[in-house]
Amino acid sequence: MGKSLKKQLGLLDVYAICSGAMISSGLFVLPGIAASKVGPAVIFAYLLSGLLLIPSMLSTAEMATAMPRAGGTYFFVSRSLGGMFGTIDGVGVWLALILKTAIALLGFGAYLSEYVQLPMQLVAIVAGIVFMGLNIVGAKETTRLQLLMVAGLLLILIFTVVKSAPQIRREFYSPMVLHGWEGLLPTAALVFISYIGLTKVASVAEEVKNPGRNIPAGMFLSLISILVLYGAVVAVVVGIVPAEQLYASLTPLSDAAGLTMGSSGRKLVSFAAVLAFATTANAGIMSASRYLLAMSRDRVIPHSLSRFSRFKTPMHAIVLTSLVIFAIVAFAGIERIAKLASTFQLLVFAFVNITVIVMRESGIKSYDPGFRSPLYPWMQIIGILISVVLIPEMGLLSSIFAMGLVAVGVIWYNLYASKHVIPRVGAVAKMAERLGERLLERDADAMGLRTELRQIMKERGLRDVTPFYQLVSNADFIEVNSGDDCEAVIRKGAGLLAEQSGISRDLILGALLERTRLGETPADAGVALPHLLLNGGPQWSGIGIPDGGTENTRRFSVAGRSW
Repeated sequence: MGKSLKKQLGLLDVYAICSGAMISSGLFVLPGIAASKVGPAVIFAYLLSGLLLIPSMLSTAEMATAMPRAGGTYFFVSRSLGGMFGTIDGVGVWLALILKTAIALLGFGAYLSEYVQLPMQLVAIVAGIVFMGLNIVGAKETTRLQLLMVAGLLLILIFTVVKSAPQIRREFYSPMVLHGWEGLLPTAALVFISYIGLTKVASVAEEVKNPGRNIPAGMFLSLISILVLYGAVVAVVVGIVPAEQLYASLTPLSDAAGLTMGSSGRKLVSFAAVLAFATTANAGIMSASRYLLAMSRDRVIPHSLSRFSRFKTPMHAIVLTSLVIFAIVAFAGIERIAKLASTFQLLVFAFVNITVIVMRESGIKSYDPGFRSPLYPWMQIIGILISVVLIPEMGLLSSIFAMGLVAVGVIWYNLYASKHVIPRVGAVAKMAERLGERLLERDADAMGLRTELRQIMKERGLRDVTPFYQLVSNADFIEVNSGDDCEAVIRKGAGLLAEQSGISRDLILGALLERTRLGETPADAGVALPHLLLNGGPQWSGIGIPDGGTENTRRFSVAGRSW
């Protein structure tokens, strides 16, 4: 598979990546636009939007802990639904990420240019070069800066809320809704882009230590804290800024700080905005480059993009991603395109929820996520329906744009990727077999999906409670004397296995003795393991026998249950 990325990101790093990707234009630009559509009820629109993300967040966490690989949703979708859907996912998410990163850099340049008196695009490109260099040096170094920026950002925002809250004017909350509650869902769809950065940590899952714990925990903590933060900030903005000013403002948070804390407050919030756009841009370059890395490993795109630098980072993927972003920044005028790109993210969320269903129903034993989404499959079905409902709320142009990205992915796969990729059958083939539609067991093995999942399990390491641990801890025991030979132990074990399985003792004993005589009993590290497979009985039966020793009496585990 090539080289693996270093596992160096902990829980705080995961939290910083998730939070940094969420706090951006959704907080510093959109509240005024959204409030103009629904009034003070925009507070509920933000809260509803965050809640609508939960099903996709749970599905992403499950897939990321089962397949902690660079490339995030691309890796999940390609292994579950096959190469065609994986290519569509990879191309679309990469494009959406670089567009949003470009917007973040432009926002960074717009706020910072007030202090350095330089053109917005120039400041944005210089900042992008700095973030590109940090990403090349290493993910740990990148997330250290990310953690510092997120910490500073949160402190400033909390201070602003606490300082401004006493000056809230309650009459600004009346009437709560401008044009009826039916406008709440379209407004929630508008601000949905505020939260989708939460799932971007899946693209760096390969670099996370103990992903089964740190990925879901980091995502949960991030969503809860940012949901509370968004609600509090938007409530303060609505309660401080007069409606006629708020509805026309692209800097609503700065306006609120200026009204309550004067010019110093406006400058403080402007600095927070710089940090917010910086964290989003930094996380965006990191995430987008990992999609190129994953697709390059599969040869969906040229394999040279999977090469590593001396810092063990995908330098070529980072540089290409950054250059495309710089080109977009130079031409600017892409705010609408960035919003349209988020529509495709909703389609990707539908894919991710489908992959969880496919992987669960495939019955592949090596699918072993460290975190399992609760309320399966209803949570996934709800997640799919949310995407179906919200995409039309984005407008006709957004839907057309999403379909265009699907077409680009299909064309690229057929013209280039299908001629270079390693043939692979997704887990959907195994699910189809279980449903009796097709018999692809042999093909699924040959294409290497289960082998790949087993390799992931080896790299990830055993969890605290593994199937083998449960097998041994639940097994029955027999006592033997040190003078008993191997055949005597097998005879005792065969009797116990016969009681458990209902299969003839003579049949089990004969099969075990025959395999032992033929040299088919593995023995290593002082332990021999006679075992056999029998149709109609346990899938695996065995007796653990110490090979040598001087103790007078020993206890031996006898496993007669399926494993």
